[in-house]
Amino acid sequence: MIANIAKPNAAPPNFRVGDERLVKLTTNAAKKVSTLLTKQGRPNGVLRVAVVGGGCSGLQYKMDLQDNPANRDILVESGGVRVVVDPKSALYVTGSELDYVDALQDGGFKVKNPNAATSCSCGESFSA
Repeated sequence: MIANIAKPNAAPPNFRVGDERLVKLTTNAAKKVSTLLTKQGRPNGVLRVAVVGGGCSGLQYKMDLQDNPANRDILVESGGVRVVVDPKSALYVTGSELDYVDALQDGGFKVKNPNAATSCSCGESFSA
């Protein structure tokens, strides 16, 4: 397939560098993300944090592991982990802290977001 051939002169993604005022990972979250990236065979990868429409409160978080930042992303290094946020999501997550709770019940990644006006009882969605 011609479409899958890499272009030798393709420009690298154009992204900005931010700081932990945008999003910060706790020690537990950084360890977990680092472990997941290594298990996926991308130790130099990034954690993408995005906000999308949905959930019972109107907005929800979406997290994904990727190889590199994309065009227009904001790259933040926190706890030794590279985190990327697109400009639109940055409006909603600025000042947030991402934690990881290792528990059978109510465990997983948790976002403490100072911009959330309300959040649902399950903690998976919010409104701003």
